[in-house]
Amino acid sequence: MNLVFDKVFTPHYGEAIDIAPNIQRITVNNPSPFTFHGTNSYLIGKDTLALIDPGPIDEAHKATLLRAIAGRPVSHIFISHTHRDHSPLASVLKDELGAILVAEGPHRPSRPLHTGEINFLDASGDTEFMPDIIAPDDSIIEGDGWALRSIHTPGHTANHVVFALEGTDILFSADHVMAWATSIVAPPDGSMSDYMASLDRLLARHDRVYFPGHGGPVTKPKTFMRGLKAHRKMRERAILERVRAGDRTIPAMVKVIYRETDPRLHGAAALSVLAHLEDMVARGLVQTEGSPAIDGVYWA
Repeated sequence: MNLVFDKVFTPHYGEAIDIAPNIQRITVNNPSPFTFHGTNSYLIGKDTLALIDPGPIDEAHKATLLRAIAGRPVSHIFISHTHRDHSPLASVLKDELGAILVAEGPHRPSRPLHTGEINFLDASGDTEFMPDIIAPDDSIIEGDGWALRSIHTPGHTANHVVFALEGTDILFSADHVMAWATSIVAPPDGSMSDYMASLDRLLARHDRVYFPGHGGPVTKPKTFMRGLKAHRKMRERAILERVRAGDRTIPAMVKVIYRETDPRLHGAAALSVLAHLEDMVARGLVQTEGSPAIDGVYWA
């Protein structure tokens, strides 16, 4: 199944854009190869609001959020996951707005680090964030005219959740499913087996539209997620082919598999290959000495 990305998106920095009844999107001006045009924050409600993913510490974005809030109460701030482009501004706004911070939990890796292993994404984790309310999987938090269901979707991070707006067919998919690109799954922060299981979980739902953490909406979620699954399976087959062809290291595999990818993303690509190899080693498709590692040697 072909996976078609939609990269048509206007961020409208400094503005709150109406995207559905009582839902506004505000995009942070923090574009990068990993954030696309920037991180999306969402305001939900009419009189008393909920805020999803306020973003990084950014004074201009904070000012835009406050203009959009326009003095209305904000009862809850929801955090999809604790990467530093999503959560740090939450603690600042909590103090100013008196809101309650809601998340699956504090930042943590998907698995313990192996002996001598370095977490290359350490700097991207907001390790200072601490929620006021830990929202268990499939729990509902209600506000003034809205209710959000937390659905645990580990893979991109261990504490990643998406939020379904009850009574609608809208889901806020954060970094798990985005129209513009695949999600980064990079051990030890991320887990490929968790990511694939989380895709299956969302495929069992019947949401009409996803509003993601970066870029524009996913308008045909089931079709797109089937494409994501096929893409990951294709990548797995490509890795297995390279191992069988004699490539023993991750850099050798990346050089061939990602030859048409922006070289600035090759570091992330190497971690994605490691995520696949972790899963493949666990399933007996590939072998390595000891635990799978970024500098490991692999054979089939």
